[in-house]
Amino acid sequence: MWAYGARNPWRFSFDRESGDLWIGDVGQDRIEEIHVLPADDGWSPGANLGWPLFEGNEQFSGNGAGTDTPSDIVFPVYTYSHDEGCSVTGGYVYRGRAIGALWGTYVFGDYCTGEVWGLVRGPGGEPERIELGVSVPPNSLVSFGEDAGGEVYVLSAAGTVFRLESVTP
Repeated sequence: MWAYGARNPWRFSFDRESGDLWIGDVGQDRIEEIHVLPADDGWSPGANLGWPLFEGNEQFSGNGAGTDTPSDIVFPVYTYSHDEGCSVTGGYVYRGRAIGALWGTYVFGDYCTGEVWGLVRGPGGEPERIELGVSVPPNSLVSFGEDAGGEVYVLSAAGTVFRLESVTP
């Protein structure tokens, strides 16, 4: 077993430059999460992603307050609540050439809202979600794809595949 403690991983991918493994993991009651297992440590073999003890960074089950947190838990690098969406769809780290400003951004979205977002390192190094101004119809964002050149595509259950492209005013 390579990793355990994922609730419902909905798409994972490897960053073609760093080799890091990115996992979108659908929450249950309140929190959606994204995990990163870095390639430079061998993708954390035996990694415990926390489920069912934790949903995101919050305790979900167990003995409640005072329960010891296992030392091997790899907490998510980013979470969002069901106030913002309800089902994360994991994507890709953008490594294409068409949108230079997006280079190195993890592109992901939410099935329920249809919104597509980016995840970048903020000023303090913490992951920060950015609005890409891209969406598909609600309840239709099912997957992402990547071509040989690193360009990212968005798949809608409405039957359409969209390619991310730069819009110049």
